[in-house]
Amino acid sequence: MKVIGIIAEYNPFHNGHLYQINKIKEKYPDSLIIAVINGYFMQRGELSVLSKEDKVKIALDNNIDIVLELPFVYGTQSGDIFGYQAVKILNELKVDILCFGSESNDIALLNKVADIQLNDKDYEDRVKAYLDEGINYPTAMAKALNIEEDINKPNDLLAISYIKAIKKINNKIKPVSILRTNDYHDVSSDETIISAQNIRERIDKGERIDKYVPNGVVDSIVKISKQDLFDLLKFKILTDKDLSLYLDVDEGIEYRIIKFIKISNTYDDLIINLKTKRYTYNKLNRMLMHILVGLTKKDNSELELDYIKILGFNNKGQEYIKRIRKDISIDTRVNKDSLVYKYELLAAYVYDKITNNNCYQYDYKNIPTKKDL
Repeated sequence: MKVIGIIAEYNPFHNGHLYQINKIKEKYPDSLIIAVINGYFMQRGELSVLSKEDKVKIALDNNIDIVLELPFVYGTQSGDIFGYQAVKILNELKVDILCFGSESNDIALLNKVADIQLNDKDYEDRVKAYLDEGINYPTAMAKALNIEEDINKPNDLLAISYIKAIKKINNKIKPVSILRTNDYHDVSSDETIISAQNIRERIDKGERIDKYVPNGVVDSIVKISKQDLFDLLKFKILTDKDLSLYLDVDEGIEYRIIKFIKISNTYDDLIINLKTKRYTYNKLNRMLMHILVGLTKKDNSELELDYIKILGFNNKGQEYIKRIRKDISIDTRVNKDSLVYKYELLAAYVYDKITNNNCYQYDYKNIPTKKDL
């Protein structure tokens, strides 16, 4: 039996995710699939349109055997940190294969770029030099690689982070790509498989999304109040004595944040006002979410993945966990004294205030979801 790992955000779970799962089952019929998922806040700093609890239920309903948590403190950071911690969790569960979507679908190319980033001692200096010229980060990274191929698509970039993590953690894990059938940035397609961003924009416009998601997803979509998000953030920013304490608030940008929060009327206004060549929209979103939840640089430097939270499983997954539990070196019981847990509860609480949900209680109880096959 092959044990397959997936790293996902499910924001929301859509037909493309189901396509990936079906492709895995087609290629590896006798397999067990383990998904590590983000909860309430995404890697690009967005709020999830599905609660963590509903993501787990939907994943189990669609042939995922075990669902594990990627904590807020790692799930809202750069691709390399996001990828490293997710692969670390999957490695503890003894996965043989890491499967991911890719625009290029070229493992050799992704490996080549990963090796350059890991082994070329001048690579980071070249990136910094391009940034100092005022070039944005994705372009600076592409120029620093000095290769002919285009490797600047979102899923390819995450795939490179995953492969780097595999090389650092366990080279025996095999990376396998599945060709992505649409572009992450495409918001106009009307096929049955479209990007999550396309779906979220349709949700914002009040359009039906039944065509693009499996059964059970539509009824679980959470209404996010962007006004509540902005109001909470504005209160936090204007009442905090030192924004520079928070993760990603660097180079004096706290003064720019304070200036523009006073004259912006919405969250989108604020992001547009803050945007510079040096700060991508994704980095700004992550920064603001760290301010909102209160993740400090000091706490971030002291973080340790001191437990793995099992969010859910089916019978097959439960039996597998029982079989390998003695070989898992990180505790699978939630450490309630952990900084990781502290921030997971804070993220759930903030998410509740913005969505009028009750996620805090779900995270506080720590009861895995069980699905009987």
